[in-house]
Amino acid sequence: MKSLAWTLLLLAAAPAWAFDIDRLQAVGQRDFRLLSEDVGAALSYHPQTPTEPLGVTGFDVGLSLTMSKVANKDALSRASSSSVPSYIPIPTLRANKGLPLGFDVGLMYSKVPGSDIALWGGEARWAFIKGGIAAPAVGVRGTYTKLTGVDQLDMSTKGLDLSASKGFAMLTPYVGVGRTWITSEPHVANLSKEDFALNKFFIGTGFKLLLFNMNAELDRTGHSTAYSLKAGIRF
Repeated sequence: MKSLAWTLLLLAAAPAWAFDIDRLQAVGQRDFRLLSEDVGAALSYHPQTPTEPLGVTGFDVGLSLTMSKVANKDALSRASSSSVPSYIPIPTLRANKGLPLGFDVGLMYSKVPGSDIALWGGEARWAFIKGGIAAPAVGVRGTYTKLTGVDQLDMSTKGLDLSASKGFAMLTPYVGVGRTWITSEPHVANLSKEDFALNKFFIGTGFKLLLFNMNAELDRTGHSTAYSLKAGIRF
């Protein structure tokens, strides 16, 4: 687990990923909307955990790396004084805690390497069907994320999704659909705030061996596709 965590950190720290959003005055309203869709999709909440509840004594703590495809690279490039990568890297420290009655809560924090972009967020999830040997777990989740560290831009996302998961030995596949609402407010004179919503679809699987836990996930939010890998402990 330690070697995988270091691999994720090294990948995320590569200089090729470094960029900042520091030239919003150089873009028009249409490009601002397009780059807001890309950045908002990348910074929206990626579940990276099955639906089944952790239980009152349960914890899930891990380090993840999400690589989110930039669908409108030209628009984002005009808003940055540095080269924009094809994928936005989002290394994240994540923790989830089980509560009674099928409820779970989670927190996350991220700092995009080589840039001023940082992110924090959280989730509250309720598995109204807890699942079992023959039945899948089914739950609803509410999420929130907030961009920090960018002087020219305030951005936040809110999300709501429905997901299901079913364990098979050490594997627990899951799938979900939802909606993400993005608020993107520029701090330059020539642009106006954008409020919009994007559809979200995600599919993934968890792998658990004793306390060790891995999770792989594919997420499609709007026109942006993101790939995530998480390693940590779950009990």
